[in-house]
Amino acid sequence: MSQPPRRPRTLNDARSEAEAAFKKVTTKPVETPVVKRPALPGVKEMVSLRIDQDVLEHFQSDGPGWQDRINAALRKAAGL
Repeated sequence: MSQPPRRPRTLNDARSEAEAAFKKVTTKPVETPVVKRPALPGVKEMVSLRIDQDVLEHFQSDGPGWQDRINAALRKAAGL
């Protein structure tokens, strides 16, 4: 069995192949959307927050519960 003669590669074929190869390695895969779960009431999350020393001292000056007071002030400022 003889095979048909190979057709010489043209510039357009090489360009198309190069573009396809480039696209394959540079295209980001489609990411599945992240489903955001609703926040559970009363569940708190630990975060690191940088605030001015005088603001921290103001909230700590009334003793224990200063983190709850900061949280209440932030909720009020956020309109929640």
